[in-house]
Amino acid sequence: MPDSAKKTENKRLPFHVALTATDEPYSKWQSRIMYYWYKKKKDLPGSDMGKFTRILHSGKPDNLMDEIPTFVVNPLPTVYYFLEISYNYEGMLIEPICSFFWSLFFRELSGYVVLNRPWAFVQWLKKSTIEEEYILMAEPDHIFLKPLPNLGHEGYPAAFPFFYIRPVENVEIIRKFYPEEMGPITDIDPIGNSPVIIRKVLLEKIAPTWMNVSLKMKNDPETDTTFGWVLEIMIFLTFMSFVAKQKYILRKDFMSQPPWDLETRNKFILHYTYGCDYTLKGELTYGKIGEWRFDKRAYLNGPPPLNLSLPPRGVPESVKLFMSLLLNASFYEKRFRLAYLQVTLVKLINEATANIPNWDTTEGT
Repeated sequence: MPDSAKKTENKRLPFHVALTATDEPYSKWQSRIMYYWYKKKKDLPGSDMGKFTRILHSGKPDNLMDEIPTFVVNPLPTVYYFLEISYNYEGMLIEPICSFFWSLFFRELSGYVVLNRPWAFVQWLKKSTIEEEYILMAEPDHIFLKPLPNLGHEGYPAAFPFFYIRPVENVEIIRKFYPEEMGPITDIDPIGNSPVIIRKVLLEKIAPTWMNVSLKMKNDPETDTTFGWVLEIMIFLTFMSFVAKQKYILRKDFMSQPPWDLETRNKFILHYTYGCDYTLKGELTYGKIGEWRFDKRAYLNGPPPLNLSLPPRGVPESVKLFMSLLLNASFYEKRFRLAYLQVTLVKLINEATANIPNWDTTEGT
């Protein structure tokens, strides 16, 4: 990062926390935990966290409206003919319209699709008043570990580099949407749209293109099949490079993702997207259901219970205590560090669920 772009000491640059979510039970309980930890960290020293909005792309209010600040937007139609976003002459947002320039063949959308996210952001940015100059694009399975400062400055957005985002491994597909004249594939940063801290004016500029290119890539069978659930992430990083020629401040300390990351110290967000499975000896079992496990997908139809059990007894409390201070010590075995990270996750979830009213009901507040 150029010296000219580095943050001035003591200068506060607040960002708006924007969480895209559905009204399904699976999304609701994660959103409630996420909002709980946002409130716990927002006003602590070192925080640039501003106001919070859950962008609910269900088209109708739900029972969390009074608990979490929410802005309701419309979901993508179930059937679309390559919907294309457009604006009328007064700049007012029009609902997606049929575009016969791309294709006349429709595709069915069933269940939740990540393509709802760019369309949700387009509507929210156009129809709401956002005081902050910056926006953090976040997801329900994010837990704030400590106060989050603004990691992006002077036009440079900040993003987390994902280990599985490798544009150079799919050059032919990427080139369909990122022509050679735009530059080498290596110019594309290995990021997704979340977590990203970005200036509001830049996001407003690129959001419609993000939406339109998303649908175009989704309708290309080769692209859709190759990327699968990563498609919407690939869409974001490709179009950002194509439209805005934007480079990012890549922050590995933005997020910790158990079980792949071994510690939470000096990390800002805990992202619990992966299932964590252990033997009773505290050993992680990759790709195999363990004797002890926590996987958010086990709670698709309702919230996890209060007081989730901590990881195996095979990891002594004394070891956990020492590791909380010395996670980087080389003499600790990896399996103990992994177990400690899972202890952190479960304790954070247990604290939130114990303090959120009416947690163990489906009605919320």
